[in-house]
Amino acid sequence: MEKWFVTERSADLPMLDKDGYRPNVGIVLCNDSNQVLWARRCGQNGWQFPQGGIRSQEAPEQAMYRELYEEVGLQPNHVEVISRTREWLYYDLPSQYRRVTASGQDFKGQKQLWFLLRLIGSDQDVRLDCGSRPEFEDWRWVDYWQPVERVIEFKKEVYRKALSELEPFLTGC
Repeated sequence: MEKWFVTERSADLPMLDKDGYRPNVGIVLCNDSNQVLWARRCGQNGWQFPQGGIRSQEAPEQAMYRELYEEVGLQPNHVEVISRTREWLYYDLPSQYRRVTASGQDFKGQKQLWFLLRLIGSDQDVRLDCGSRPEFEDWRWVDYWQPVERVIEFKKEVYRKALSELEPFLTGC
């Protein structure tokens, strides 16, 4: 089973909503074969899609492009935005991973808007060393539904919902 923990970066919790959820973007990046980019977290055996928090005063699309660059080194000219989930998708952290912020608010989990992107650049454009602290140490292309089976248990349902909502948009690409 994959080991998961709140990193120092996520423990900073830039903002939480009134219910204790951190606004976040998730990124499903596909190639011309409709495989998706799957990345391994540094120093762990845990694999996931790129994702990250939305900063105060930052639009979800801005956060998506920032996280895309910080985590996998891609610029807007390397990708085409295909679609986005209509609503926030939520996941709760298991109780052993929950934290209380400096302001005393309980960090319950994440609420995410998921973006479906197509790589229009090349595989060589993917770089894992663009952020101030790399999050990933390896990546690969995998079949579209494989991440639902392989992601840590508490994220499985949000991955299933995001991929289910976004999948119809792959057929027109």
